[in-house]
Formats: sequence, structure tokens, C-alpha cells
Amino acid sequence: MKYKSDFLKHPIEHIDITRHNVVPLVDDMRNMAFSSRDLARAAEIYDAMLRDRNCGIILCLAGSMISAGLKMAFVEMIRNNMVDAIVSTGANIVDMDFFEALGFRHYIADDRLKYGMDDEELRKQQIDRIYDTLIDEEELRICDETVHQIADSLELRPYSSREFLAEMGAYLDRNGGKVQDSVVLEAYRKEVPIFCPAFSDCSAGFGLLAHQAARGNGPKLSIDSVKDFYELTQLKLKNHETGLFMIGGGVPKNFAQDIVVAADILDQDVPMHKYAVQITVADARDGALSGSTLKEAHSWGKVDSSYEQMVYSEATLAVPLIVGYAYHKRAWETRQERRWSQLLQVVATAE
Repeated sequence: MKYKSDFLKHPIEHIDITRHNVVPLVDDMRNMAFSSRDLARAAEIYDAMLRDRNCGIILCLAGSMISAGLKMAFVEMIRNNMVDAIVSTGANIVDMDFFEALGFRHYIADDRLKYGMDDEELRKQQIDRIYDTLIDEEELRICDETVHQIADSLELRPYSSREFLAEMGAYLDRNGGKVQDSVVLEAYRKEVPIFCPAFSDCSAGFGLLAHQAARGNGPKLSIDSVKDFYELTQLKLKNHETGLFMIGGGVPKNFAQDIVVAADILDQDVPMHKYAVQITVADARDGALSGSTLKEAHSWGKVDSSYEQMVYSEATLAVPLIVGYAYHKRAWETRQERRWSQLLQVVATAE
């Protein structure tokens, strides 16, 4: 007979980009071919974003990046002024980062498990699987309930996901989060806004579902995705020159790219995103968004074609190299922090 502890033995360890100076390696990749050369150019473009003092940088996260061991790369980006706003799936921010900030972990699955041979046993043990990574479902329910409690403590009105995530960061800061290395907590402290335009499609959705169900027809807190769009567009209006660093695709990619078009809808003339890097394994040939190229985005008037690079690679391979390269080139040391959340507080007050 197996117990839950038999499966949850080896926690995922997050890679520390500050320990590994990959600059010589990535520089040498520039003289290779195929994905190596693409990756080296992407690293140069990200470094150029950091050196461009007028450029505001938006990080987009899709897929299961934080459960896979990339959390510290994103935390260091926030701490060292390498990103000014984040657009993400809710799963990365809530089910993975906030979940770990509460003191929980993700675990390495044995090789046998990742092929789905024991999924029925995992279900019985209340263990959820993300390919070769395991999560304790009972601990996820605690994460859901914590979101429920945060919602119950707030004024009952519509919130942007950015506003609600700031409250989640404040909760961690106020209650001394068990893990200090957290995207949500660090973004709150550095006033880097986080947007999750599909916020209900994650653990937060279950907590907010419970919150609204408990209130029946009475007043309740809600998440306004249009407010998210308006707020992110305001950042483009206040900082015309922008760069995108996109991991995966989907909603975060489109949401961030579309603020150029949104500004035009508001009769405001802003330039396309000056820089853009995307790391993806998706294919362009099926017409889906995640694989659509940045050159295609140029046809929509979203991304300038001068400094754009697609990197066809699995993110856990490419991100440590690209972000590590930029970190060890050290342009962030003289880059001014923007604290964009302050700009949005002014917008919220005006409303």
C-alpha cells in the first residue's frame, strides 16, 4: 500500500540565475546556428530593453513556469528592476507562486508517473500532476480558501485582477509569508503590477466562487477583466516605449500586445512595442495565437519588426540562459525602477 508521502518526496528546486554567469556561453552561441543563434539574439534584445532608459518592460507568463522551477528567475527580475509589469495566467501566480508563498511545495514525479500510468492512484491520493510535477490537492484547497478569506476582508466592489493581486501581496507582507521568495510578494513590495486577465481560471477562481456563493443575491466582490485591459493600456499611454518578454503564448501574449490597438481605440497615438521576445514550442501553421510569430503581430500594428525574436525552445531551457545573460551583463544596476502600480492607483482614484 502506498501513502501520499511516498509520492511527495523530492521538491522542485528553483534555479538561481545569479549563481551562473552564462554570458560567455550565450555569446558563443551567437556564432552557431538554428535555435542557438536565435536564443543569443533574444538575449541581446532583452539586454537592449534594459539599457534603453525610456523602455518599460512587460513580462508575459503562460504555461506552468513557476511549478517547473523558474520562480527565482522571475523574483530576481522584479528585485533588480528588470521588469515593470507582469501579465500572466492565474495558475502561475496563484496556484503556483502564492501557493508556495503559503509554505507549500511542488514535487518531482518519478519517471513512471509522467506517462500517466498511475493517474488513478494519484487521484485516490488527492495528488494533482503537471506532466512530471506533483501538487498536493489538499494544500491547493487551503490556497483556495485563503483567496476566499482575502475576498471576504475587502470592500465589496469590482476589482481589476491587478488590484486583487496587490491585496494578496499585502496579505503575505502583513502575515509574514512563510516563503519570502515570491513573485506576488516581491511585486507588491516593488509596486510592479501583475495582471491575470483570465483570473477565474485558476485557484483564485475557486476562492472567489465560494465568496460569491456565500453571498447569494447580496453585495459581492467581482473581478473586472475590462478594467484590467484599461489599466494596462494606461501604462502604455503613460510610457510610450515598451518591450515584451513573452514566455509561452495564449491570453497573456495577446492581452499585452493588444494595448497598442486599445490606445488607438481611445484616439491616442502610441508606437508599437519597440522590442519583443517570445519563447514558445507552439507551431504557427495551425493559426493558433501561441505560435503566431512576432512578424505576424507586426501586420496588426502591435510589434515593431526591428527588434523582435522568436525562440522555439522549451522555457525551462531558454529562460535561465536569456535572463541569466541579461542579469550578468548588469544593465539593471543603473536602470531606474518605475513602480507602475503608483500610476494605476491614480487611475483608480480618478474613476
